[in-house]
Amino acid sequence: MIKIVVAGFNGRMGSTATKMVLENDGFQLVGVLDPLETKKNLRDFVEYGQVDVPVFTDKESLLSCQPDVWIDFTMPEFALEHTQFALEHGIRPVVGTTGFSEADLSFLTNLSREKQVGGLIAPNFAIGAVLMMEFSKKAAKFFPDVEIIELHHDKKLDAPSGTAVKTAEMISEVRTAKKQGHPEEVETIAGARGADYEGLRIHSVRLPGLIAHQQVQFGGEGEGLTIRHDSYDRSSFMGGVALGCEAVMKENELIYGLENLL
Repeated sequence: MIKIVVAGFNGRMGSTATKMVLENDGFQLVGVLDPLETKKNLRDFVEYGQVDVPVFTDKESLLSCQPDVWIDFTMPEFALEHTQFALEHGIRPVVGTTGFSEADLSFLTNLSREKQVGGLIAPNFAIGAVLMMEFSKKAAKFFPDVEIIELHHDKKLDAPSGTAVKTAEMISEVRTAKKQGHPEEVETIAGARGADYEGLRIHSVRLPGLIAHQQVQFGGEGEGLTIRHDSYDRSSFMGGVALGCEAVMKENELIYGLENLL
């Protein structure tokens, strides 16, 4: 039985992860974290029924329940601190919060190696999204002209999304940097061509009603190729989160990207 805590359990993704852990026979939810929560136990929440799980408002107190895994769906400004704290205390982080810089990832990876504690940071936990990124990397070998359009709900704080950035990084492994479009093109409205990643353009859409969607658009002479993934419900991410919780128990360093565990 893997003992798990969930940080950010009151958020959209955090609450979905909390319910996933409660419903999984191989997991035991031993605590949840929210610094602003006044209720002391999950049984005080109607949606959790009579579940007896303590609510913590500080991460130090959470250590008392001796968790194996720390699921984190919080805010970017807290995720780095949480992940570092988990690794330093021998807890294996499974992090879906995005916004980590390359320096952050390097620091956390080195820390995990020093502590010999496994963990996972994944921009996207949907299996279909991971396949979309893998297929896009394969296609980029033959279609180097490509743009990414990512679409998310209007409550998302970072742009472009972690999935879009990860996709661009994977494509850049097989694609030589090149400037796309007309060499003399002019943006008559600033930002019209989107973010520039080694000449590849990334466009971010934020609208109510969306969950998480990404389209990778390739263009070639006389043809085009579109690879798209849609998450219509946050439950689509939970299979990957569960897989991550199981997999990190066998690792001794931090892994970036769910595709590295599939």
